[in-house]
Amino acid sequence: MNVFDVARTVLAVRRFQDKPVPDDLVHRIVESARLTGSSSNRQPWSFIVVQDRNTLKQLGALAAGGPYIADAAFAVAVVMERIPSAGSDAGRAIQTMALTAWAEGVGSNWVGTRGNEAFKTLLAVPANLDIAAIVPFGYPAMRIGKGKKNRKPLAQVAHRERFGQAYE
Repeated sequence: MNVFDVARTVLAVRRFQDKPVPDDLVHRIVESARLTGSSSNRQPWSFIVVQDRNTLKQLGALAAGGPYIADAAFAVAVVMERIPSAGSDAGRAIQTMALTAWAEGVGSNWVGTRGNEAFKTLLAVPANLDIAAIVPFGYPAMRIGKGKKNRKPLAQVAHRERFGQAYE
């Protein structure tokens, strides 16, 4: 798929097939995050790739909003420094991974971890760093209608030159 088609069709996936993702694709997904741009090229991130089934189950048990991590083929914990731009930079890296995965038929979803120190303990994340999110990946368990999104029309969210002037 071209980049626009990937962005147009990507959807959150919360149910995964019991099927491994090939190691070369896992590597490509994580590499895409590493290559993402960051503020002043600080690259304030680290990526923990979790494939161990027991650890995935533990992460799923800790995640009130993401128990489906337990069923993922793998997950990536996005760890960030405590600097002003780190959250934005981490978000960019997460989106890049999601789009790279989706282009290859692998789904994902962003699971927040804010305030839950148990994630850091489980993954041995140093105290001076934070986890931006855990992102589970896997092949979708059910057929997903690519491109069928419930989004506001462009005319409601895009403006020309100044807020309130229609972009058509």
